Amino acid sequence: MLNLLLTLAMTASPQAKPATNTKCPVLGGKVTEKSKTVVVRSQEYRLCCAGCDATLLKNPDKYLEKDGTPKNAKK
Repeated sequence: MLNLLLTLAMTASPQAKPATNTKCPVLGGKVTEKSKTVVVRSQEYRLCCAGCDATLLKNPDKYLEKDGTPKNAKK
């Protein structure tokens, strides 16, 4: 029963938009398609190292614009 509920919850929730960032939103390090990702506000972000996921999740407004663009992205 629990497995069924988890399956339904996963299929019912909207899927996150794929990551497109080329720099880590937290430390600005280079990221690749194989980099660790985290989902914030239904958007995936690639990260340069393991500690950046908790940092970004804890305070996303510090690193992301209102539209979800990383603040350190080239304008």
